[in-house]
Amino acid sequence: MLSSLLLDGLLSVVHITDEGLSILEPLEVTRTHVVVKVPHLSLFGLVWDIFKRVLLLRVKGKILVFLRPPVREKQTLDVHLLQNNVLVEEVADQHRRAENITISSDCELELYHSYSVHCEPEGFFIQPKSKRFISSFGPDYYPTFQVSLTTSTETVDLKIKDQGGNEVWNYLVSLEGPRHELSQRNVPAEGRVPAESRVPAESRVPADQRLLSVRTEFIQRVTPTVLNDLLDKLFESEVISESEMTSARNKPPNDGAREVVDAVRNKGAAASRVLINALRELDPYLYRELNLS
Repeated sequence: MLSSLLLDGLLSVVHITDEGLSILEPLEVTRTHVVVKVPHLSLFGLVWDIFKRVLLLRVKGKILVFLRPPVREKQTLDVHLLQNNVLVEEVADQHRRAENITISSDCELELYHSYSVHCEPEGFFIQPKSKRFISSFGPDYYPTFQVSLTTSTETVDLKIKDQGGNEVWNYLVSLEGPRHELSQRNVPAEGRVPAESRVPAESRVPADQRLLSVRTEFIQRVTPTVLNDLLDKLFESEVISESEMTSARNKPPNDGAREVVDAVRNKGAAASRVLINALRELDPYLYRELNLS
């Protein structure tokens, strides 16, 4: 049995120094000792080969992709990077208005490493540019990445790359089927007013306070396309001035979102209601996710 451990590579030694961690192969295995060649003194411990993966924080992962309902001529793909044992149903339950696209989702991911999304054809807006992967088992499952598309896009070649630029997952995603499912789902019954067309009862919490409570999430999740449309509506409603609109547009998306939500919120509840109502019209999915009704 001892010889098989050595021959099959089932036993290794972790060598830890100030310079980092390395795996040493045993020269000899006895009942009480493992003989290794150590260049200098260090702390070390015995590990089975299966624990090498744990030490490297490498886990089985999955990629989930959801297509949101269209807003004007734009659509958004939500891309989730998750551990493999997260149930698809749990994530889908929190994104009921979006269509889960069935794909081959298995991959390997390293905890605390940064990943990025790339797609072909190029030219689509993707945010954030990169995101560190951490272990998450709910209760909330927010998209790791968002890809802004036109409604005329038929297929997207999605790629996930690690921080070294290596491709860890790739899939050609067809949007025609999911888009058809969304259109069928959102056709209202005859004589019925769609839910997103009904104006909700006024909340007892003032609109400016509601904006404050979702400020950070709004800044992180509103897409540049929706933000530009919001600026148009706020300017047309005389909530913001032309200079305020131009200033927000000339900043990076997150900074522009931060500037406009703070400017509107500081103008009081009436101005804040205009922004909230405009968001309900332009991005009902985000409006619902922020619980602004």
